[in-house]
Amino acid sequence: MRPRLVLFGASITEQSFASGGWGAALAHHFVRQADVVLRGLSGYNTRWVLKVLDRAMEGAAGGGADPAAVTVLFGSNDASLPDRSQVNRIGSTRYLYADPLIGFLLLTAILDAADNLIISCSDRLHFTPFGNKIFFDEVLKTLESIGFSQHSLRSDLPLYHEIDPKDPLKAFEI
Repeated sequence: MRPRLVLFGASITEQSFASGGWGAALAHHFVRQADVVLRGLSGYNTRWVLKVLDRAMEGAAGGGADPAAVTVLFGSNDASLPDRSQVNRIGSTRYLYADPLIGFLLLTAILDAADNLIISCSDRLHFTPFGNKIFFDEVLKTLESIGFSQHSLRSDLPLYHEIDPKDPLKAFEI
């Protein structure tokens, strides 16, 4: 069974499979090696996520095995500005962030790599194609640091160019 990488978060995660998104890039990067599972909950704050966690993650593991890795990106809706939506805002006195260190490191990398926020974020939060590329690169580095890489994962089926045209069925023997 292929290992699973679960992407769990709010709108930055939900939009990650849009054209040029970092989640789609991860799925392409790990083709035939890992399944990338999307669990995006746009607009959710961490309080809501804690209430629906079991339901949101249902089936994400597949076959009962734990995911090999999980990204967690919540917190932006908790900290939304007071003049914005009040429905999902938690506010600074009750602010809860699922993984502040990883989130901070990834977002800092985007800001460090970009000339300014405008070219990496379309609305000061959601990524442009440029921001998605930077975020993808940083997620990939983080995954590689824990041993989740193309080199450490085996392909479960041979690539087309690996199949001998003179004896194609040999490639499928176990």
